Amino acid sequence: MLLWFRNDLRITDNPALEYALQNGARDAIFFVSYGQWRKHHMAPIKIDFILRHVELLRAQLKSLDIALNVVEVEDFDAQTEYLTRHFGGQSIIVNQELELNERQRDAKLASNGVDLITFESDVILPKGQLLNKSGEMFKVFTPFKRAWLTFVKLNGFNYGTRPSNCPQFPEHTEKLGSFNHHTGVSEKWPLVNDIEAHVLPAFLNEKVEEYSRWRDFPGIKATSGLSPYFAIGALSARYVLAILLNKYPDLLTDTDHKAFTWLNEIVWREFYRHLLHHEPNLIKGRVFGEKYAGLKWPNNRKALRKWQRGETGYPIVDAAMKQLNQTGWMHNRLRMIVASFLTKHLLIDWRLGERYFTKKLIDWDFAANNGGWQWSAGTGCDAQPYFRIFNPITQSEKFDPKGEFIRKYLPELTEIPDKYIHFPHEYINNTKRNVYLSPIVDHKAAREIALAFYKKYI
Repeated sequence: MLLWFRNDLRITDNPALEYALQNGARDAIFFVSYGQWRKHHMAPIKIDFILRHVELLRAQLKSLDIALNVVEVEDFDAQTEYLTRHFGGQSIIVNQELELNERQRDAKLASNGVDLITFESDVILPKGQLLNKSGEMFKVFTPFKRAWLTFVKLNGFNYGTRPSNCPQFPEHTEKLGSFNHHTGVSEKWPLVNDIEAHVLPAFLNEKVEEYSRWRDFPGIKATSGLSPYFAIGALSARYVLAILLNKYPDLLTDTDHKAFTWLNEIVWREFYRHLLHHEPNLIKGRVFGEKYAGLKWPNNRKALRKWQRGETGYPIVDAAMKQLNQTGWMHNRLRMIVASFLTKHLLIDWRLGERYFTKKLIDWDFAANNGGWQWSAGTGCDAQPYFRIFNPITQSEKFDPKGEFIRKYLPELTEIPDKYIHFPHEYINNTKRNVYLSPIVDHKAAREIALAFYKKYI
């Protein structure tokens, strides 16, 4: 019997691990598959983050008398071949994965005679559990949220704890050695054991009730920073919800509570994962709203490169893209602004933006990334309407009023007065100080062009 870790690099609330411990399994495996990661365009910083957590996991499992074998193979086909050759006819314990290639790999293993004992660990409520009155997946978030809250309130949810004999901080973490030849350094992100012991408690004690007030301001550190840990399965949403409800027992019904806004974000994560379960074609790059399937995006490659490099001439957009390129992360409000700008100011296919985010983000998650991009482009489930187009200047004025975030990533604008920081071209023209790029499009003109573009195809 073998325990196979994939996108579930954790000890706490891991049903596959719990089953393995109960049934005497003493061997575990994790595959390093650079070829598959390249096929999926995974960001180097995320690969680094994964391998650091594999090191931690190996030390934690050792304390539980389970040996984690880390094996390098090229891709999913090689994983299938390795497991079939060495474990055909035996039982392998796994937590399910949602995405298409992963499910195809598991189906092939089963057809090869490998007995997969599977558990669901990536959502709070089982996928397929919540359906509307027609027996289908909800197409709008708010009714899904109501049903989700009601179900959890009435039925609770299964939650596995941490093995009692596993230390929070292992004394010795052995390096993976030859596997650390990637270039994306993630050391600014602490390991999950530090998150569990210090970061999450501090957020719940000091910030969660102010989350709704400050979460949209990129210059303020008001968010939890948990998304990278959810993305690699180092942290369980069920574990986080259990801690949140322990602190606020009435939060499921008290939607006016200051902390509810953060719970709402957890439900959004659930929504997109349930949606992907019901709509697997989204994994193939399909639009959710079929009426948008015929959109013929102009896809100006020069404009795409300027957007990628943060050279659009709109400070909030450029600072956001600089943050992404330099750190491997971007504030959520900024993700909406830059996605709206790419699709509705530049008329570039949302899939190209989705792909670029995949290549850069430490917290890349297919369900959330796809859902967010289609929301911004107006093509998705419960999407922003095509005629709602973010104005990058007013967004900047509202959420970075003094330009503190902008100046951090665009130091060339340090001396620009606050009055002009959100669109400094008038000031630059008056002073003849050419310190910033000209805007690649005019907002008002781009908005009218976008409206005509969408109307043409729908």
